[in-house]
Amino acid sequence: MAGQETAGPPVVIGPAIILIGLSLSGSAVDMAKTNWILSFASLITAILVLTFCKGLMKLVPIISGVIVSYVIAICMGEVDFSGVAAASWFSCPVSFDTITHFSWAPFLYMLPVAIAPVLEHIGDVYVVSAVAKKDFVADPGLHRTMLGDGLACLCSAFLGGPPETTYSEVTGAMSITKVTSPAVIRISAATAICFSIVGKLSALLQSIPQGVLGGIMLLLFGTIASVGVQNLMQNKVDMNETRNVIIISVMLTMGLGGAVLSSGSFAISGIGLSAVIGVVLNLVLPKTKKKEA
Repeated sequence: MAGQETAGPPVVIGPAIILIGLSLSGSAVDMAKTNWILSFASLITAILVLTFCKGLMKLVPIISGVIVSYVIAICMGEVDFSGVAAASWFSCPVSFDTITHFSWAPFLYMLPVAIAPVLEHIGDVYVVSAVAKKDFVADPGLHRTMLGDGLACLCSAFLGGPPETTYSEVTGAMSITKVTSPAVIRISAATAICFSIVGKLSALLQSIPQGVLGGIMLLLFGTIASVGVQNLMQNKVDMNETRNVIIISVMLTMGLGGAVLSSGSFAISGIGLSAVIGVVLNLVLPKTKKKEA
């Protein structure tokens, strides 16, 4: 059993989760560097709340960081409230359009692109399982969670909205706060939907400077990467085994190095490319035979 755990999916899933966090780190830094003062204010506030606060306050480090940094941004004159004043109280967040043309070309083009969010979905399920200490891979199972993800994308597309995915930012927030109750998640989702139709509130949220959110993202995305390391440790992946070192090394190098494989209109890169390479290496590399005692 120990040999199966070492040579099995964890050796691919662990690095994949690390890649999800680290590949997003560039976006976090880009947001943070727009105003390092605001970024450090939100980051330090969140860290202090997580470290020293107790009870309910320990559950809201992200909101605390955003509020403190946002107030500082207002004092610095970095917030533009003109959008809030111009926004209506109630508005529909999406435009309902009808399908006027159908073509298979976009489907074929998006197939390789879909590999990355599929891997992100799998990685996020593993992260949530680790945080909640419940095996969601077995129950309800990846086939059901991915079906739900796909149906959400279809519904969003038919309503004229953007494609959906399991956003790793939320997974990072769950890792930090340890709040994994489905009831809380459902209430949060319903609240977000209600807030989305309040134009003034949506405009207020959009007025938050990028630097404020950048500081929070520095913490969230790093947390995702740390869960990937935790996944490797929990599954006791043997780093003295050559095949494991090869798989992890190649996946991280290809994923973080910006490797791209393309042929004509087909292209695959980043997390998607690393996932394919990791799976192939895991299948073809010989497993070390364990010596019997």
